[in-house]
Amino acid sequence: QVQLVESGGGLVQAGGSLRLSCAASTRTFSSYAMGWFRQAPGKEREFVAAISRSGDSTKYAESVKGRFAISRDNAKNTAYLQMNSLKPEETAVYYCAARTSGWLYKQTSYTSYDYWGQGTQVTVSS
Repeated sequence: QVQLVESGGGLVQAGGSLRLSCAASTRTFSSYAMGWFRQAPGKEREFVAAISRSGDSTKYAESVKGRFAISRDNAKNTAYLQMNSLKPEETAVYYCAARTSGWLYKQTSYTSYDYWGQGTQVTVSS
């Protein structure tokens, strides 16, 4: 069982930046590919970014490419999501997730992730 705890959310003005962290309670953190998803009220959970076990491969939703950056520190059992140039429509609860399946398997589908954090609220004001 892996427990994930997100932090770093908050209120930011449009155009601002936030850095989310996801701390994992496992000694085998490097065995899991990690992903970030978000869910706005009344909308489906959507993929934001993913990173491979070693951190050498990443994938982004088209809407965040060039503005968001996912990274990880396996020595600290932590994944990160740096978010720049935030937009009001990106207001949502942001979730981190871990998966054991292969890197190329349904990277953007929330159904392929095995463990989830409780989420952290990100609010972008206009």
